[in-house]
Amino acid sequence: MKFDCSVDEEYDRGLLAAQAALEQGKLVVLPTDTVYGVAADAFSPRAVQNLLDAKGRGRDMPPPVLVGAPTTLDALAVDIPAWLRSMVEELWPGPLTVVCRQQASLTWDLGDTHNTVAVRMPDDRRALALLKQTGPLAVSSANTTGLPAAQNVDDAEEMLGPRVAVYLDGGPTSSGTPSTILDATGATPRVLRQGAISLEVLHRFNNTIEPATDAGA
Repeated sequence: MKFDCSVDEEYDRGLLAAQAALEQGKLVVLPTDTVYGVAADAFSPRAVQNLLDAKGRGRDMPPPVLVGAPTTLDALAVDIPAWLRSMVEELWPGPLTVVCRQQASLTWDLGDTHNTVAVRMPDDRRALALLKQTGPLAVSSANTTGLPAAQNVDDAEEMLGPRVAVYLDGGPTSSGTPSTILDATGATPRVLRQGAISLEVLHRFNNTIEPATDAGA
């Protein structure tokens, strides 16, 4: 099912259909502020496996988790340094993914995460509306591995097809630049992928952050 989010009635029906599909362990494609994402219930191992299978990925590439509020980071992660809290408060919602140590009490299976979790709050009202209904979602770029991330719903549907139950059409994404991924789990934080947030901006919060290497970028 595909829903046009520019039409109020379809948008409302689309959110309900997406929520119902996610609750049933199915996949949903949704717009974000970077590229289109494919989402699954983060707390359903079967749903997360469906997501990995749809993309052609193994468990060694676990999906990030999208949240609807900065405060949710405390429910998912531990040992959050003060500088990272300040960074999140200023840069979320936005194209910044932070990798933290995950809460030991979490009953989920995102793949081989080594007890970490990558978290982001997207700056897109439609994504945030869905997240506020569902809670945290496992979300990866809406594409099959090796192909460019979808910047419109038709490209996502062409790649993922019937493996996705609901497509939310939010028009072309405003930015095709992916989020910057920052690993804050070690003694020295480092950029794993340079994206929309520059190293210069990150250094305002912690000037010891190391840039991405060619291999990690």
